[in-house]
Amino acid sequence: MVTIYDIAKKANVSAMTVSRVINNTGRISEKTRAKVKRVMDELGYVPNQMARSLVLQQTHLLFLLITDITNPFYTTLARGAEDAAQKHGFRLLFGNSDEKLAKERDYIDTILKTRADGVLVAPAGDASLPHLEALRKHGVPFVLLDREVPGVDSDIVLGDSKEGAHRLVKHLADMGHRHIALINGSLTASTARYRLEGYREALKLYDLEYAEENVLETSFEPRNDLTEIEHWLDRLRPEVTAIIAGNNVLAVEVIRTLSARGRRVPDDMSIACFDEWAAYAEIDPFLTVISQQAYQFGYLGMQLLIDRIRDGEAAGPWKKIVLPSQLIVRRSVRRLGAEG
Repeated sequence: MVTIYDIAKKANVSAMTVSRVINNTGRISEKTRAKVKRVMDELGYVPNQMARSLVLQQTHLLFLLITDITNPFYTTLARGAEDAAQKHGFRLLFGNSDEKLAKERDYIDTILKTRADGVLVAPAGDASLPHLEALRKHGVPFVLLDREVPGVDSDIVLGDSKEGAHRLVKHLADMGHRHIALINGSLTASTARYRLEGYREALKLYDLEYAEENVLETSFEPRNDLTEIEHWLDRLRPEVTAIIAGNNVLAVEVIRTLSARGRRVPDDMSIACFDEWAAYAEIDPFLTVISQQAYQFGYLGMQLLIDRIRDGEAAGPWKKIVLPSQLIVRRSVRRLGAEG
């Protein structure tokens, strides 16, 4: 194996000079730099990336930590993040917390051990605060995606969850629905809180009734056991004709539960939700959705992260990007007559 000492001997320079050429540090004349590189090529030298990382205090590794890779929103987000990372010469590692704090903590430990240069993270919830503080304590830059965490100042990319919920309620009201239920994620996630706020405010604005039994706080993550949803459907007021789901996973689970009971969407119940279900959107465009710019979440978040890694404090104040969403009307909502 060729070493820097072999190169130094043949180029008639010090090993320190060779190291500076490899790591692009220190002051070296262009003539000397060119000579060392020529010898490196002649000897077929391949730099030790790990050693180089230790010298530069950089690994060119970034980490994307999300909550649910089975959700098409996060799948598309991950693609945007990877494209931006590759554009700037970084490699991207990946972790999936399943909205579980213990799993998220394990990934944070892994991130610190691998000396990743930065982290793009969709936190499990408000209780992710100590995990983010650990990153900051160890000098690892991070950018938040999709969810805020109280007490954490950072760059962040968000969707307008409150406005999205408002638009879904308005659409259902315009379609004649007067009794609208909501199935939502845990209120420990800021997205769920904002969606509940938007839902309640819109009901009040359009003079629609709010009822506690028409709202279910559960989890955004997928599940095999639909018992909780079944019990909630049993508790719904009988006059409910439409359900808003806090994300696409919940919408599909509600549709599965209704189908098992012989109830069809939208004939027996109308459904609208946040986020596309990309696997079926083109083949069978069915769900009426608030479509978020998932790819841009990942791409812009990664750009913010790389700027923060490269420029540090020179990158300026923390940046907050709120991406607008789009209401896409399809077949999952039925228009009701005046008697509805």
